[in-house]
Amino acid sequence: MQKIHPFLWFENQAEEAMNFYVSIFKNSKVGSVTRYPKGSPGPEGQVMTADFQLEGQHFTALNGGPAYKFTPAISLYVDCGSQQEVDRLWSKLSDGGQIQACGWVTDKFGVTWQIIPEALPRLMMDKNPKKSQAVMQAMLKMQKIDANELQRAYDAA
Repeated sequence: MQKIHPFLWFENQAEEAMNFYVSIFKNSKVGSVTRYPKGSPGPEGQVMTADFQLEGQHFTALNGGPAYKFTPAISLYVDCGSQQEVDRLWSKLSDGGQIQACGWVTDKFGVTWQIIPEALPRLMMDKNPKKSQAVMQAMLKMQKIDANELQRAYDAA
C-alpha cells in the first residue's frame, strides 16, 4: 500500500478530471467514487471523492468547492521514456490548458505537470560542465522538451 499519495482539490470537476487522466496514462484505472448524500455540503449525487491510479500511482480527487485553486507551486513530474511519450502527453495535457516553459504545462483543470524525457536529467547531470550547461541553455529555450535537440546541444558542446 502506498503510504503517501496526492489529494487534488477541484471545485466541481473531480470526476471529469479523473476520467481524463485515466484515459491518457497507461497502467491507470478508476477506483472508488463517493457521492455527496442528501443534506451534505455538496450537491446531492455529485462526486465528493474519487480514487484512481495513474501509472500505478494512487490519487484522490475531491469536489470541495471554490475555496482553493491549483498553482504551479505544486506540479506532477512525469518521467517519459521516449520523445513519443512526451509528445503524446504534451498534446493531451495542453489541450484546453496553458503551455509553459521548460516542459511545464497546466491542464484544463488547472493542474500543472512537468513532462520530462529521461534524457533531460541524464544529460544535465553530465560531469562535463560545458556539456551540462549546453543542455541547460537548450532546455531554457523550449516549451515542450525535445530530447533530440537536447542531445544535439550536448554533442555540440
